[in-house]
Amino acid sequence: MEAIVLAGGFGTRLRQVVPDLPKPMAPVAGRPFLEILLTLLARKGFRRVVLSLGYMADNVVLHFGDRFAGMELVYEIERIPLGTGGAVRQALTQTITDHAFVFNGDTFLDLEVADVEAHWKAYHVPIIVAREVPDTARYGRLEKSDGHVIGFSEKGVGGQGLINAGCYVMPTEILDGFALEQPFSLEADFLSKAVKSQRFDLFVSSGHFIDIGIPEDYARAQTELSGVFW
Repeated sequence: MEAIVLAGGFGTRLRQVVPDLPKPMAPVAGRPFLEILLTLLARKGFRRVVLSLGYMADNVVLHFGDRFAGMELVYEIERIPLGTGGAVRQALTQTITDHAFVFNGDTFLDLEVADVEAHWKAYHVPIIVAREVPDTARYGRLEKSDGHVIGFSEKGVGGQGLINAGCYVMPTEILDGFALEQPFSLEADFLSKAVKSQRFDLFVSSGHFIDIGIPEDYARAQTELSGVFW
């Protein structure tokens, strides 16, 4: 299996507490967060990871090199900010199988990878991973029907519900309609429209989920991810 990890953002909201590092390299429980994420992927059975980088990319490349935890690491480095969609579009050109898992480089999700991979092998359709949370206001909600994702609600709606966990399984050709090096949002410019015209299956993960993108959750991760693997 191979994965794409989106690790190229500016990390603006986290800059006040981690001013001199790219967000995925922010120290969590004594290690760069990306080390924790890649260790998790290695233990889940991934053997190849495409790291999509932008801001302070050299910091990541020099730290990890071309292998980590038994996995081959490949780098796709943006010349200009491409947004989530443009970054995935570029990274998919580096993949060598017919599908790839996509993860956010600022999110820890203990995904049931074997079950998701089995679903892909059974149906060969794109998958959006969801997570139930106590309050969806920060994230926006997923709309579902009969095991499929049919829409996305705007942020600000509170209460318990399903959110997009920022994790997907995608056929490698799914974004071929977009030009390379064209900035766009995966969520707003592609997924929100695509789910209305083609099948996207829903997988609800019950694994540990934490997004370190804001200072409050970054502080919470220091405790929650302490001693996860070591």
